[in-house]
Amino acid sequence: MKLINIGYGNLLVRERIVSVVSPEAAPIKRMIIDAKESGRAIDASCGKKTRSVIITDSDHVVLCALEPERVLNRFNLESEKEDSEEE
Repeated sequence: MKLINIGYGNLLVRERIVSVVSPEAAPIKRMIIDAKESGRAIDASCGKKTRSVIITDSDHVVLCALEPERVLNRFNLESEKEDSEEE
């Protein structure tokens, strides 16, 4: 099980991440509202502004204070570490 740091000491299982999107679009805002109402929303922003929304394969919606690009960079860094360890 590989974890990815999504900021402020919060970690997610890498294999469970389906997508990382910006919270600005209307469909994503509706998704966040629906997730909050049904108890599937996880606020990992620690009171900061939500800059990205991470959707998992269990249909949970994780609110994150990092930009989507930073989450992608952290995801790729972990992938590079794995590749170098395999060699």
